[in-house]
Amino acid sequence: MTALHDLSALEQAAAVRRREVSPVELVEHYLGRIEASGDAVGAFITVTADAALEQARAAQDAVAAGGALPGLHGVPTAIKDLNLTAGVRTTFGSALMTDFVPDVDDFVVARLRAAGTISLGKTNTPEFGFPCYTQPTIAPPARTPWDLGRLAAGSSGGAGAAVAAGLVPFAQGSDGGGSIRSPSSVCGLYGIKPARGRVSGGPIGGNVTGLGVIGPMARTVRDAAAMLDAMAGPMPGDPYWAAPLPAGETFLGHAGRVPGRLRIGRYIDPVVPGAVVDPAVRRAWEDTSTLLASLGHEIEDIDPPLTEEVIPHFEVVWSIGATTLPVRPDQVDQLEPLTQWMREKGMSATVAQALLSLGALQQHCRGAIAATSAYDVLLAPVCTLPPRPLDWFFEDGLGAPDFERQKQFSAYTAVFNMTGQPAVSIPLQWTSDGLPLGMMLVGRPADEATLIALSAQLEAAQPWAQRRPAMW
Repeated sequence: MTALHDLSALEQAAAVRRREVSPVELVEHYLGRIEASGDAVGAFITVTADAALEQARAAQDAVAAGGALPGLHGVPTAIKDLNLTAGVRTTFGSALMTDFVPDVDDFVVARLRAAGTISLGKTNTPEFGFPCYTQPTIAPPARTPWDLGRLAAGSSGGAGAAVAAGLVPFAQGSDGGGSIRSPSSVCGLYGIKPARGRVSGGPIGGNVTGLGVIGPMARTVRDAAAMLDAMAGPMPGDPYWAAPLPAGETFLGHAGRVPGRLRIGRYIDPVVPGAVVDPAVRRAWEDTSTLLASLGHEIEDIDPPLTEEVIPHFEVVWSIGATTLPVRPDQVDQLEPLTQWMREKGMSATVAQALLSLGALQQHCRGAIAATSAYDVLLAPVCTLPPRPLDWFFEDGLGAPDFERQKQFSAYTAVFNMTGQPAVSIPLQWTSDGLPLGMMLVGRPADEATLIALSAQLEAAQPWAQRRPAMW
């Protein structure tokens, strides 16, 4: 007999509409799994069982009433603990924020609720989301369910661990330098980093640098596309937004379309100097290229769209994000070492340096988009290495050495936070010892639709959703 967590999110929504399962049954089922396995994978910082059951009962009443239901009615999910949730503590992964309870929801949280989903809690994240791993001091490390001795990456590591372990069918993440794609890669999931402005960061998040976006993490392309449909759209007053799909179209609809013959540019040389690509990653990249060619797509080798000249500018822009943390001067020494180092680096930059680096990023990214404009899609790895063991990022020391190790591991993803292009991590490949290796597909500006259509074609050709970790 199929267990409830074996069903996709869309299958669960359909079962709710047919009254084959109730929202209460779904929520109780997943809460039981969280109680049994949540700590083992470090998925959650806060579980909101009572609130979830209350919402589930209201959702069940709505089904009984027989009216129109939203598309994801009654389906459990989870919210990353970097996103504000009214009445539910939001820690940002920091010991300094463990008692913070916002009085407002982020716009995306409200949109997911309006789509019918029920949040079971707040997923684990590193302090203020800066690292590409999830190992905060306030919670157990987020681990990939494929090997509990290895990290689930970050900063959406808790979300990745939760979905991959079957604790929720899909989850919301965010990505400022790879934070959806890296956890999706090491957890064997499909994750979408949407185009800049596709999903609102409002009402409070300013995202002055333009690097961070919000997106879905799921086991199937269709689930992720449906979640993106629920999230997408600007909040009035947003400083920028991606053009919506034509009237009547959805991202889920594009998961059922044939993408046609695409011109795909591929590269594997990392922009980060000294980054070494593991042979297993290289084989996975070659195997993905072969699969794409077998589906009729044209594959060409290209140079990386950006060069190492952009890295110092990115580091300045990344670090100035730490200068506005809600931390008093007398609390700085309570921050984790990496956050302290990032804040000090950001504070040392002058206003002129910050503006020059922001301008330089824009200039480099215009050139990168122009240089790759002949291609429908780009192909590169997500990470240079398979999932990393616990404490691997600390082996050379804390602060600056930790950041250097992150650059070596996550040497591909931040390029497309800079350009603002949509990108996905697609779980086609595994190492010989059973560890997932995500590959990254990158679309033209604001063209998630082509990525979703191509991803669905790849999923049909080489299915992955039934490949599950032993703890499933």
